[in-house]
Amino acid sequence: MSLPTASLGKDLVGLEDLSAEQILAILDTAEPFKEISERRIKKVPVLRGKTIVNLFFEASTRTRISFEFAEKRLSADSVNISAAVSSVSKGETLVDTARNLEAMRIDMVVMRHGASGAAQFLADRIPSNVVNAGDGRHEHPTQGLLDLLTIRDHVGKIDGLKVCIIGDILHSRVARSNIYGLLTLGAEVAVCGPPTLLPLCADEFGVEVFTRVEEAIEWAEVLNVLRLQLERMEGGYVPSLREYNRIWGVTNERLAAAKRDLLILHPGPMNRGVEIDSDVADGEHSVILDQVTNGVAVRMAVLYLLAGGQPESAEAAKQGHGA
Repeated sequence: MSLPTASLGKDLVGLEDLSAEQILAILDTAEPFKEISERRIKKVPVLRGKTIVNLFFEASTRTRISFEFAEKRLSADSVNISAAVSSVSKGETLVDTARNLEAMRIDMVVMRHGASGAAQFLADRIPSNVVNAGDGRHEHPTQGLLDLLTIRDHVGKIDGLKVCIIGDILHSRVARSNIYGLLTLGAEVAVCGPPTLLPLCADEFGVEVFTRVEEAIEWAEVLNVLRLQLERMEGGYVPSLREYNRIWGVTNERLAAAKRDLLILHPGPMNRGVEIDSDVADGEHSVILDQVTNGVAVRMAVLYLLAGGQPESAEAAKQGHGA
């Protein structure tokens, strides 16, 4: 079912089903929210009285803390729950956990879960807004959005841009959200990695496929470098980390052969010396820390819009005039 242009509906579980107008509404809303993080008092009362639960069943640093900052800067009350210290460790189901939270009259749930589809499963069963902070191999929509915002900030456009995602595509929810968002906004997209770390039908996503990083670098204008997700592997995908770096690592030597300066992104955490060398990660064309900064603004925008705010009111909202 199509949604009004500026509306995200009740939940944000992925970018696959969002229109270009909806994605741009989030990015445009995030722009004025960036300024809030630069102020001496980093707070506006836009979500005062809202209670948001951060429900994380997997380890996270950047995403969890970024959502916490976003919630606090919008003046929401936030509660953090990790599976290790919750009743989930005693066998409680996801739905029972959520229904108990609902009984405490919450407004939103931000959830990370190891099972693909968990966010949609929860969203279908509770009336509170649900934001997917990463579910299995499915999607990580706010990471995709902050990557889009970072690219747009530095290049000035997304339509027609050549973006290559390099690394462990097979296990990456970030890759999927990036592919959906980039294609929807008109970019040309490619993926690159060892054949063992590419989906069997990668070309069915509507992307170019490279298995040699040199070809990818020659083709691209933007590289989004992904880490090897060793925690999701049972072995046998690559000969060794050293060999991976030697054959597929993004190094200064390889970038020097490119016909243009490439913008370098990485969603983190980085395995330095494996998928990306330190001199690239810390180099002049790297925007990795800008991604982290933009993550807070994007998540503020998502929470604001799900709470009923409108993109055209974001400028007023940053001054503290409400959703």
